[in-house]
Amino acid sequence: MRFLERIINFIRLINSIDGRLQKIQQSLGRIENRLLAIQNPGKFNDHEYQVYSQWGEDGLIQYLINRVAIERPIFIEFGVEKYIESNTRFLLINNNWSGLVIDGSEENIHYIKNDPVYWRHNLKAECAFIDKLNINELIKQNGIEGDIGLLSIDIDGNDYWIWDSITVVNPCIVVCEYNSLWGAELAVTTPYDPAFIRNRSHYSNLYYGASIAALTKLAHTKGYSLAGSNRSGNNVFFVRNDLLENVKVASAREAWVQSQFREARNKSGQLAFLPFEERLKELADMPLVNLADGKQYRIGELYAAA
Repeated sequence: MRFLERIINFIRLINSIDGRLQKIQQSLGRIENRLLAIQNPGKFNDHEYQVYSQWGEDGLIQYLINRVAIERPIFIEFGVEKYIESNTRFLLINNNWSGLVIDGSEENIHYIKNDPVYWRHNLKAECAFIDKLNINELIKQNGIEGDIGLLSIDIDGNDYWIWDSITVVNPCIVVCEYNSLWGAELAVTTPYDPAFIRNRSHYSNLYYGASIAALTKLAHTKGYSLAGSNRSGNNVFFVRNDLLENVKVASAREAWVQSQFREARNKSGQLAFLPFEERLKELADMPLVNLADGKQYRIGELYAAA
């Protein structure tokens, strides 16, 4: 019994430490946010910092919401897994925003609904596998329409097609994952597949998403301009054109970053640590849609001609 009691007490201690670390993270994020507010604007990604985001998205979002007039502090985020690491959790906790998160795993949604953050804040969590046909209804049935503060899209595949399909909300800011591997010049994306799952599409785990040029092209058609990207080379940030007064606009070429994370896998599923220039070769026979003409090309021929 004493042994079990020691284990239980140890677990309680770990949970207590974890809770304190989260509060320290929040405090540090708030301090950095205040410091950035009194600094002169520099390069967009100079404002990065990480509290709950995977990279520096927390700081970049704080930078933008301090320069963009947002009337309705509401967010929507797709592909959040357990919502421990996300682009909007800091907005929820630090800025007291409300929002909707969507993930395709029932286990993940169950975890979120049992996280204290779920009752401490106005958060809704929906379990759904997103496609072009259901996305607007999923948003509407959760009581969200019209102007909102921020939309974050990170579903590792159909990101371009889903954003293109969204009409029910008009976000002030859009954060979207891009695939740095596709380069800065070509406006390309993986073909739409309602059942797309990244780690099943190709053994390398590299085949997914749209280029920064493709997302910038789509943004222009929807009334948005590119503010920049994060230093890691996986997320881009767009601001609605009527809210650009205090935001500097960047080109896709200026904002593109060659990603340094080496997430490629071999056929056995092990990390292959491929350098950037070797990754495209793994995907030579896979198709991409070239938005310049709407046609599909094999990656090998598309980039050989570029």
